[in-house]
Amino acid sequence: MEVTRKDEALPAITNPNYDRLSELKAFDETKAGVKGLVDAGISEVPRIFRNLPGDCDLEQNLVSGESQFSAPVIDLGGVIEDSVRRKEIVERVREASATWGFFQIVNHGIPVSVLDEMKVGVRRFYEQDIEIKKKYYTRGFEKAMSYNSNFDLYGGKSTNWRDTMYCLMAPNSPNPEEFPEVCRDILINYSKQVTKLGTLLFELLSEALGLNPSHLNDIDCTEGLAVLGHYYPACPQPELTIGATKHSDNDFLTVVLQDHIGGLQVLHHNKWFDIPPEPGALVINVGDLLQLISNERFKSVEHRVLANREGPRVSVACFFSTNVMPTNKLYGPIKELLSEENPPKYKETTVRDYCLHFYAKGLDGKSGLDHFRV
Repeated sequence: MEVTRKDEALPAITNPNYDRLSELKAFDETKAGVKGLVDAGISEVPRIFRNLPGDCDLEQNLVSGESQFSAPVIDLGGVIEDSVRRKEIVERVREASATWGFFQIVNHGIPVSVLDEMKVGVRRFYEQDIEIKKKYYTRGFEKAMSYNSNFDLYGGKSTNWRDTMYCLMAPNSPNPEEFPEVCRDILINYSKQVTKLGTLLFELLSEALGLNPSHLNDIDCTEGLAVLGHYYPACPQPELTIGATKHSDNDFLTVVLQDHIGGLQVLHHNKWFDIPPEPGALVINVGDLLQLISNERFKSVEHRVLANREGPRVSVACFFSTNVMPTNKLYGPIKELLSEENPPKYKETTVRDYCLHFYAKGLDGKSGLDHFRV
């Protein structure tokens, strides 16, 4: 895999003799991910990671770091025992889900010590002996635990500066022995606590839609849970690449734990806004499937992660979805939300079919929902 000088970058990645596939294979076969490159002491970003000229993901003119607008931070304190307070929280969740598609929550019930240990657990996985880590390297979803760099490595326009560990925690409880010893206990503990939190969040979202509080849980929005531990090594030339390409999530709801470094941005009114790290907070974002079943009452919004000279950045994203597991269960716009004035905007689909479509298209900057519009 060739590393080019900065002034050669654009000619190299647009050169018809540039054999991108061979360089991708060489990178993939190391099974060491982006971290392996950094550990090897590279000082320049390899060209497979460099975005093509004109790629909007590297245009910073739309970024808004300082603005009167920001994604809401919602305090969940009193949500269980105080009915008046709960109504206020439901309204804030409704407004945030309908406009931003993103919000942060505090006083969510998961101790800060657990959040901190989960971040440490992810770092321990990536920073353990490479030969142990390689045993988990795969491009499939067959195992409860896997790790790789870029699920769409061979289909993406450019490679993201990110490694990912994927842990399928539900609906089938995995054998704990399938998880690495360095993060096994905290992974299981954290997943249980996020599942409990997810049940509460789907109650609030149900109420925000004017439905019975149990509606979204009753239709199994919390049936599946995947925990993804992302590792973004320090990048020597962050202006040339990106941590995660612009995308929306292919699930019902995502719960994100981020560290102090930051870099997560959300697209709102055609401008990029930072989602700054808040001590003890979790980031919540509406997924594509929740936009589909709410018939666009709630918005699944595009977001991205910037590369950074500081690092490694660690984040843990919990996806409520059964992913590609076989299923005949169909999801479409909830009938109670439809009327003559508000007909269904999407066709029915299974979670599996939606996810397979999402993975086939990769992180191409386009919404996977477009394929399922009526």
